[in-house]
Amino acid sequence: MNALGMLNDEAFTAFGQHVIYSDLIGNVIGLAALALGWRRSVLTWPVQVLAGAVLVCAYYSAQLAGGVGKQLLVVLVALWGWHQWRRGNRSAEDGAITVRFATARERGVLLAGTVLGTLAVGGLFTLVPELSWNPWPDAYIFVGTLAAMTAQARGLVEFWFAWLLVDIVGVPLAFSSGLPFSGLVYVVYLVLVLWGMRSWWRRTRTAAPAASAQRESAAEGARP
Repeated sequence: MNALGMLNDEAFTAFGQHVIYSDLIGNVIGLAALALGWRRSVLTWPVQVLAGAVLVCAYYSAQLAGGVGKQLLVVLVALWGWHQWRRGNRSAEDGAITVRFATARERGVLLAGTVLGTLAVGGLFTLVPELSWNPWPDAYIFVGTLAAMTAQARGLVEFWFAWLLVDIVGVPLAFSSGLPFSGLVYVVYLVLVLWGMRSWWRRTRTAAPAASAQRESAAEGARP
């Protein structure tokens, strides 16, 4: 049996839902990627790429072309985020990527892009029903995920708020759609999101005085 066939074998049945290995492994790797994001480790991006690649197998097995396309786009965004973090600013304290809150302009662009993207993708899913079984919530979750990853790539704390808004819809949608396993995964995501949000928020509060001290030190050194 080839590797693709093994990934698409059934792992177990829970709550009447058949869970295949690719779905299970992809979601577990996705949780690991989010945990690495909380730690501000650049490894979060290659792990996200791996999670997306495995989930492509899951959607391909289920013959969900829309799901395959969405995961491929997620992989591309993860590759871009990986590039951004590799060349981004790092903390002198621990060598991890530095984080900050978005400016008003950045928030406006992120919000407008999310709204317009959701309208566009939701309209596409409505016109082509085979791409999604629940067009508008699916579009909201998909575009929200891309918005969160974009904010993460820029080291913005708003990344966590975007994930929180995705989970608020994703958890009840999964349970109401008869997908309790997926719902439980979203619940774990929610816990990690709240944890990560607290960590990044606190990091901005400790990083600001350090940056201010560095600027003052540089200014004093430049004085005659």
